[in-house]
Amino acid sequence: MRKLLLLSNSTNHGAGYLDHAMPELLELLGGIRKILFVPFALHDRAGYAAKFGARLALEEIEVEEATADLPGRRRIESAPAVFVGGGNTFRLLKTMQDASLLRPLRERALSGMPYLGASAGINLAGPTIRTTNDMPIVEPRGFEALGLVPFQINPHYLDADPGSRHMGETREERLAEFHEENATAVLGLREGGWIRVEGATGRLGGSRGARIFRRGAAAENRAPGDSLDDLLT
Repeated sequence: MRKLLLLSNSTNHGAGYLDHAMPELLELLGGIRKILFVPFALHDRAGYAAKFGARLALEEIEVEEATADLPGRRRIESAPAVFVGGGNTFRLLKTMQDASLLRPLRERALSGMPYLGASAGINLAGPTIRTTNDMPIVEPRGFEALGLVPFQINPHYLDADPGSRHMGETREERLAEFHEENATAVLGLREGGWIRVEGATGRLGGSRGARIFRRGAAAENRAPGDSLDDLLT
């Protein structure tokens, strides 16, 4: 029943906010003309919701802002679709935990309500947020997330630059550290890419592909259009 659109980023270089993914977003929504926006990953929630609302207004879609309280929970329970915006994943998760919003959002998304998100919003779609790139600026009660897909996601994935003089860990090395302690597969989603899931079927979309990491196996590149069905089983 899942209908997911998981964007690595909400803005591509040289393009406007959500422009690169708008055709895919509209296709997933179908005839839905109202969406609930979750702005909790940024400090300025009102400003963030206004930005999202202004962009969706161009597509004649009404936007309602989610709130971290009982009325916000009721909005999730009745929303035709939900978009979870990017920002700091730890702040997003803690706010969702504190307001008891994770369970109703998970139930709705698994029952077929379209779930869309970008950056921190797709970290939240995985089993945990352990593969986020963000700093823990707040302390959530554990790292368990929505579990809408059975694999971890690392948005904004960066391939190592062979000419770089930077001596810190590459993204691939950091994900190898994750697999020293965890067995769950990780999908490193490059900028401009997205994951589209409908039921048990998944595929990569966008302008760039992804890199799949599994414990004890060589990393694997996948291109836009490739299936992700093996990761969903």
